[in-house]
Amino acid sequence: MLAKLTSKNQLTLPKAVIADLEGCEYFDVTRETGRIVLTPVRLARADAVRAKLAELGVDENDVAEAVAWARRPR
Repeated sequence: MLAKLTSKNQLTLPKAVIADLEGCEYFDVTRETGRIVLTPVRLARADAVRAKLAELGVDENDVAEAVAWARRPR
């Protein structure tokens, strides 16, 4: 099967390739030895993200500091 890369760097995947991935809209994209590998990703709900942050001990102040650090002038 072929998929054509458009001038806007978009690919249309053949139906046969994604037939078993019903409802999947997002893919993790990696390169491995000259190949492009797409791995289906199911986005977690916000509650799951909050639970993971709590499990890691990340609070609002940590997030605010990280955002400030990322937005600092370089």
